[in-house]
Amino acid sequence: MKFKVHLEKDEDGMWVATVPSLPGCISQGRTPAEARKNVREAIALHLSALAEDGIPIRRPRRGVIETVVAVKA
Repeated sequence: MKFKVHLEKDEDGMWVATVPSLPGCISQGRTPAEARKNVREAIALHLSALAEDGIPIRRPRRGVIETVVAVKA
């Protein structure tokens, strides 16, 4: 299974990886590569916990468009 992962640098300089189709599945790393590596393990653990609890695994969504929008505050 393939999952879309969002990587975002936080205020402490760490790269935070979240998985939109798996709410609560989050990891981080000092570099984007480390965050991607760590989130693979987090996804595997998350899926295992869902299976153990009998919770169905949501398939990743298709047809999602991502964009960045600038707003003056």
